[in-house]
Amino acid sequence: MSKNIFVTGTGTEIGKTYVAGLLVKKLHQAGEKSAYYKAAMSGNDKDDDGKLIPGDAKFVKEFGGIDQPLEEMCHYVYEHAYSPHLAAQIEGNPIDLYYTIEKFEDLKDKYDYITLEGSGGILCPLRFDDQEIYLEDFIKKANLSTIIVADAGLGTINNVVLTAFYMKGKGMKVKGIIFNNFIPGDVMQEDNIKMCQRMSGLEVLACVKKGDKDLDIDVEKLKEIYE
Repeated sequence: MSKNIFVTGTGTEIGKTYVAGLLVKKLHQAGEKSAYYKAAMSGNDKDDDGKLIPGDAKFVKEFGGIDQPLEEMCHYVYEHAYSPHLAAQIEGNPIDLYYTIEKFEDLKDKYDYITLEGSGGILCPLRFDDQEIYLEDFIKKANLSTIIVADAGLGTINNVVLTAFYMKGKGMKVKGIIFNNFIPGDVMQEDNIKMCQRMSGLEVLACVKKGDKDLDIDVEKLKEIYE
């Protein structure tokens, strides 16, 4: 039975997929059967046959060096680069929460560690029609602990602290923060990290610089984050 972690972010385009790739890669290189899952993926391109390719999953698969089939990494793939609820309203194929949980459960007996990624920030709606489904519904239904990914630059204190307070208030378990686009020695970023840790009460698990190919965290400590 796998151990799992859910990666969310303080917003979209914050680097969740890149960090997820680093997590998957670190565990794979440590000899673990490492896998990735994302319930819904927007903003994808079509191949020559007109089939939508789940871009985030493809990146993680290639970057992490894993042989997990793309078909089991994401089951709701949309072309429009919108929130999944809106993309589904335009393209059809709205998310079935129970189906996503079922497909995730199928992976748990096949892999040692599964890194799950959310769409956008934690408040991103997955479906909004005759049903309302949010990321937190998936997290709670799947019984997942979480990591927050944030940019290390200007504005991150507000974004991190509000995200952490919302998640804690909604009963989600947050294991810590990973900062992306970190510049060592930058006075503002160093202070951002200190203030986010102090104000959110969360541990800073790692800082990722642009172009990093390895996550700066001991692999045994990383394993302890997964539950």
